[in-house]
Amino acid sequence: MVGGVDWRSAFLVLCLAYFYSHYLFASQTAHVSSMYVAFLSVAVAVGTPPLLAALVLGFASNLFSSLTHYGSGPAPVLFDSGYVELSTWWKLGFFASIINILIWLIVGGLWWKVLGLW
Repeated sequence: MVGGVDWRSAFLVLCLAYFYSHYLFASQTAHVSSMYVAFLSVAVAVGTPPLLAALVLGFASNLFSSLTHYGSGPAPVLFDSGYVELSTWWKLGFFASIINILIWLIVGGLWWKVLGLW
């Protein structure tokens, strides 16, 4: 679906799809092992610089851990303590994901441009 699109736009769509598909996985390991290589291959095929694609997807694999109460190893333990309601966790996880993505996209993108990664 991203074929024939500018690599920047295609890669942004791929990254967002990769990031938010974590809602459908019970663990980071399952998500990364089933989707990382496929998304990396598509990103490189549309023209994304390979190092940039590998790094961004790798960093996203860490950042999406706070989305849900089951999304990473420590999350169920923290959630089960009973201090945060489920709806609050999901709202704050989504809000934090937007903040993280904006920081990585704007500040990180500019810095990586200076470094010559893309």
